[in-house]
Amino acid sequence: MSTQIKVAVVGATGRTGKSVTDGLLASETNFDITALTRPSSLNNAANNELKSRGVRVVAANLTGPQEDLIQILTGIDVVISCIVYTNLDDQIPLAEAAKKAGVKRFVPCDFSTPAPRGVMLLRDQKDDVLAAIQRLYLPYTVIDVGWWSRAVVPAVTSGRTDHAVTKPLNIIPGDGTVPIAYTDLADIGTYVAKIIADPRTLNKKVFAYTEVLSTNETTKLMEELSGETVVRDKLSADEILQRIASARSALEKDPADDVAKFTLVVNEYIYSWGIRGDNNPEAASYLGYLDFKDLYPGLQGKTMRTIYQEVLEGKKDEN
Repeated sequence: MSTQIKVAVVGATGRTGKSVTDGLLASETNFDITALTRPSSLNNAANNELKSRGVRVVAANLTGPQEDLIQILTGIDVVISCIVYTNLDDQIPLAEAAKKAGVKRFVPCDFSTPAPRGVMLLRDQKDDVLAAIQRLYLPYTVIDVGWWSRAVVPAVTSGRTDHAVTKPLNIIPGDGTVPIAYTDLADIGTYVAKIIADPRTLNKKVFAYTEVLSTNETTKLMEELSGETVVRDKLSADEILQRIASARSALEKDPADDVAKFTLVVNEYIYSWGIRGDNNPEAASYLGYLDFKDLYPGLQGKTMRTIYQEVLEGKKDEN
């Protein structure tokens, strides 16, 4: 029997956290999984479902007494944070407790698209968390996964794909030629399970993606599979920048404006991966990431072709 790896997952019932937990449970590696949850959520339906699958569910307050967190994390090998994006700073006291508890690897909540500092506020916040981890000399692994494949299912004239279309992202940014790395949400957990058991990834950043396609290529693919015309809104670089500027202006007036926060986050992402071209293997390599495909050449996630075929068949995304 392989050596057991004890893993604590924060946010195990969220979308990314569910994928991570599913991937750990399905892995050939022997993982012992603990889910850390808010005390008020300890016995909710999602956590009870985790318990039924053999996951230990423990109440934890990330901003509460450090001694309590240290006690919970003592004996844990790997902490994986899938915390909600509005609470990224709560990972800092978690990391401090992890260091004192002797955790061997901390995976902060990245699971997104790579970019240099100064492009996306959310990316900069994640980098600030990493800096706090590094100041502790806490062993870590950063995992980014590109953009979610199912977020760019395009509309077609008949409406057959409407059940899977994310309307704010049903767009052609710029001229549509920028290469974009994609991963299906369900595959994130499979990739994470490989990465956290690999000593080569300790104190490294890993870019774990399935394929690279431009927006025009995804349009062509859907038209080929559906036999219909794709309907997408064109969005110029100037229009995206204007949306970003408007959101920033609104936040200056009211920092608690959640609509403005979301608008800023979404449009900074679009500008980064759709105009600048930050979300591709070449850019990630420049930024110091290891390439998942080089590390695990035999592992292939679900392709955009398969996803689009499932959408056209009316299959629902279960994640």
